[in-house]
Amino acid sequence: MSTERAAKTINGWVMLVVNIALYAAATALVVFSFVEGEKNANDTTVPVWWMLVTGCAVLTVAIIVSPGFFTLQPNEARVLILFGAYKGTSRETGFRWGNPFFANGSATAQSSALAKAAEQLAAAAKKEKSQNKPRTLGRYKVSLRARTLTGDHLKVNDKRGNPVEIAAVVVWRVQDTAQAVFDVDDYEQYVAMQSESALRHVASSYAYDHGEEEAADEITLRSNVVEVSAALKAELEERLVKAGVVVNEARLTHLAYAPEIAQAMLRRQQAEAIIAARRKIVTGATSMVEMALRDLSEKHVVELDEERKAAMISNLMVVLCGESEVHPVVNTGSLYQ
Repeated sequence: MSTERAAKTINGWVMLVVNIALYAAATALVVFSFVEGEKNANDTTVPVWWMLVTGCAVLTVAIIVSPGFFTLQPNEARVLILFGAYKGTSRETGFRWGNPFFANGSATAQSSALAKAAEQLAAAAKKEKSQNKPRTLGRYKVSLRARTLTGDHLKVNDKRGNPVEIAAVVVWRVQDTAQAVFDVDDYEQYVAMQSESALRHVASSYAYDHGEEEAADEITLRSNVVEVSAALKAELEERLVKAGVVVNEARLTHLAYAPEIAQAMLRRQQAEAIIAARRKIVTGATSMVEMALRDLSEKHVVELDEERKAAMISNLMVVLCGESEVHPVVNTGSLYQ
C-alpha cells in the first residue's frame, strides 16, 4: 500500500517575481544584442551573438518555469508526480510553485473506453444526479473536503429471506492522497461501488423486524437503526481503508418491504398489533376481576359460591373485553333465580 508523504513547494509570489525578471532580462538581452551590434557591408545590423544566445536561453528558462504555478484552496492537496515517480503531496494552501514537469492530469481516471461509455450512459439516464457530482480537479489535485454519497434504493433479501428496499447516505473524505490516487483506479467510483456492496451485506445480516421465532433483544433493521448504521460504518471503514478514505458517518435513509410483499407484511403487522392489544386488555380485565372478587370477599359484602363466582367472572370479562357497548339486565328476583 502507498503512503502519503509531505512535499515542499515554493511560494508562488516569490517565483512570480523571479519569472517576470527572467522575461525582462531575456527581452533586454535580445534588444541590446541588436542595439550594440555592428553594421556590415550590406547595411544590416549584426547582433552581438553571445547576448542574443544568452537572451534566448533566459527566455527558454522563463517559459519552462511558467507552468509550475498552481493554487490550492483550503482542504485541497496536490499529488506531485515527476515522470511517473511519486515525489510527495503538497497541502500548503495559496499560490504555490513546483517543478513544472510535475504531472498535470486528473486524480481520477477511467480504466478503459468501455468504462467511459458506461459512465456516459449512466449520466444520461440520471442527469439530475450527475449535476450534483463533485467537480473533477486537474493537475492531480485531490479534494480533502467531506463528501456526501446518497445511495439509490436497493432491493435485497434480509436475514429471513424477505425482500426489502433499503438506501443509505455516506459522508466520507480522502485521508491519504497517495492511496486514493495509486492504490485504486478511481477512488470516487470505488467508494460508490463499495458502499453499495457494504449496504447489501449489512442488510442481509439482519432481519427486517422481530418475528415469532426471534428473541426480543435481537437487532433488526427497523428497530435498531443506530446499531445497524454503526455496523454499516464499520463495514465501510474496513472496505475503504485501502483507498485512503475515512468514513465520517453512515446512516440509513430508506427502509421498507418490497412492493410484492408489502401488503402481506402490513396485514401481519396489523394482526400482531391486534393480538398485543387484546393481550393487554385481557390482562387488565383479569386483574380487575381479581380485585373485585377480593374486595367483595374481604369486606363481606356478599358470599358467593364457586358457580356464582364463575358467572360473575364471565359477565365481567364480557363487559371489560367486549368491543361494543354492553346492555345490563337487572335481576329483581333472588340471587339464584
